[in-house]
Order: sequence, then structure tokens, then C-alpha cells
Amino acid sequence: RRDGARGAGVNADVLLVGGGLANALIAWRLAQVRPSLRVLLVERDGRLGGNHTWCCHASDLSATARAWLEPLVAHSWRSHAVRFPRYSRILPGGYLALTSARLHDWVAALVGPDALRLGCNVRSVDAGGAELDGGQRVDARVVIDGRGWPGARGLDVRFQKFLGLELELSASHRLTRPVLMDATVSQLDGYRFVYVLPFGPRRVLVEDTRYSDGPRLSTGRLRDATLEYVSAQGWQPVSVEREEVGVLPVALGGDPERFLGPADGVARVGLRGALFHPTTGYSLPDAVRVAAAIAADPLDDGPALATRLRRLSLATWRRRGFFRFLNRMLFQAAAPEQRYRVMQRFYRLDAALIDRFYADELRYRDRVRLLTGRPPVPIAQALACIAERPRRAGAAS
Repeated sequence: RRDGARGAGVNADVLLVGGGLANALIAWRLAQVRPSLRVLLVERDGRLGGNHTWCCHASDLSATARAWLEPLVAHSWRSHAVRFPRYSRILPGGYLALTSARLHDWVAALVGPDALRLGCNVRSVDAGGAELDGGQRVDARVVIDGRGWPGARGLDVRFQKFLGLELELSASHRLTRPVLMDATVSQLDGYRFVYVLPFGPRRVLVEDTRYSDGPRLSTGRLRDATLEYVSAQGWQPVSVEREEVGVLPVALGGDPERFLGPADGVARVGLRGALFHPTTGYSLPDAVRVAAAIAADPLDDGPALATRLRRLSLATWRRRGFFRFLNRMLFQAAAPEQRYRVMQRFYRLDAALIDRFYADELRYRDRVRLLTGRPPVPIAQALACIAERPRRAGAAS
């Protein structure tokens, strides 16, 4: 649709390329607070959000953000548990989960069908719009690229890999809270733990997760390992309602400017904008903050917005250098089968410090506390991890 009053050739005020978490939240927030904007979201699949579950601690988000995000929250809990070979703990504090099914249903209903083009491939993106398959051109004043992880491209990364099964059980699982890490399982392919979210009395999501050096993932082996864990809990599945598979980046170092590519007037968000927690790979808190910032932006100059978001990405990367140092200790100083010891020690720390770690709000004394005491890795190897080196040629991406 063209509107001469807004400038010849303008089809939308804001073009969102990719319908993953980051752009779906931007569309949601713009529809809430600036409904007069003409927003167009283009996604290659038939639904928004793919097949995912996104989680975070309630303390990762401001009270304002939790309020506008609340309709998209599918499940929430007041505490969570962790389990290790020599230590188990229940931690207080809210934990929440978004599902791709709820994300699609609520966002699609709010923005309306005219704002969505699903099942539509994008050939190319530039500061003025995008070219779709079939040669159709979409022009826009602001272009935001949220098409997900583009590969490491100059970053030194390792990987959090997982396969999750959402199961309906024959009887209650009797869980009252999520188990964010059950590392009492055998250690395979790096640091391994099982992640369990109770969605209902007999509904549960069970994910076998590995912090690994490479991105390769055997769905068959992870599926078997997940079902073995389920059996060991005494649970009997009646049906597999859903299966989700993911590989998230864990950042050790690298060149973020090379990763982001040249400043071309296109704003980049989500994983494509290097906006993810370096250790967990989670992008929900960053996506919420970016959506709020974009909704408050004048949105009258796309390249200017792209410049501001690029600066935000680079500043965020610099601020999170301590996390990348911890990641290097985890992956480079600890033997793969001993990596669980690092997390076992971490979860003995003060609960408020743990909250600040996940919220990216570590204080100076928190950093000192994380590095004092008996180290869970050899000291000489830990010291070798201090310097952040450029990504090695040929490293996995």
C-alpha cells in the first residue's frame, strides 16, 4: 500500500524482517503504544516465533517491562531448583516462560493480518526496505533485521545445545517449581544438565542440555537421553506433544564490529545484533529492553536508529567482558567432564548475587566474590584465560 502523504514509495513506517522473538516483541510493543504506525512484519515460516520456549528470571526485567510483557507469559513460578552431584538448592524469585504458540497467537491478534506477511521469503534487505521472493519490493522508512543467528562471523563462540520434549504424563510429576539445572546426570559432550519446566499437573517440558565445544547435535541421541531421564524419574509419558531443538551461542571473545557487519542503515536486533547473555545465550531480557527502546524512538530516520542500536550492541558487548572471561574459564580451563564443578560452586553463592549475574547487573564485589576462594579449575589454566584473544581462524561457527 502506498501513501503519497507520507512520501512516495513508502509501504510501511517500520519493516520488521524476520518473525522471531526480537521482532515479534517489537511489533507487540509498537501495537500497544503507537498503533497509528504502519508496521509490516515479514516471516518466512507460517507462524511467528518458530518452535521455542524463552525463559528468564523475573529480576532480569524491570517492573514496567514485566507489565507490558505479561500477556505473552505462558507460565510463571515463584522459585526454582538446581541439582548437582554434591549440592542441591531451592532458590527464591520469580521465573517465567514464553512459548512460541502463545507469542504467535497474541501478537498476531493485536497487530492484525495487514501487519503480517507469513510464509514469505526475503531475498535482500537494505536501508530503504526489502526485496521479497518473486521480485516484489517493500519500501519502509525504518528497517529492522531480526532474522536470528547469522553464524559467528568474527566471534569466538562455543555452544549451548538442547533438545526438549513437552510430554503429557500418565500421572502427576509432583513438581512445584522448575529444575533449571539437574547436573546429577552423566556428563557427556561437555557440561550436561537436564532442564525441567512443569507446565501443568501432568504436562512437563524436559530438555537435555549440553555446553559443548562444537555445534553438532544428534537429535536421536539427545531424544533417547531425554527419555532415559524421564524414565529415571518414574514418569510415564502418554504422548509427546512437542519437540524443540536449539543451539545457542556462548561468547568467549572476538570482534563484534566484524560480526555486525558494515553500518548500512539497517538496524539489527536479537542474536543478529549480538544482543544475548554471553553465558546463557538467552536473548529474552535484551529483546524486551530493545523493544521498549524502539517504541520510545521517534522512528523518523531509519539509518539514525540503526546507528543508535549498533552503538547499543557494541556498548553491551564491552560491558559484558567479565562474562566472556568466565566462559573462557569454563571452556578452556576446565576439562569437559569436570565443567559441572564450576556451576556447582557458582550455585553455592548468595542468591542475590546469582540474580544479579543473570540480570547482567554484577557489582565490583560480586566479581571479586566469583573469583575468590578455592577455584574449581587449575589456577595456571585460569590465568591463561584472562586475555580476550581474536577468534582463531577456522574456529567453529
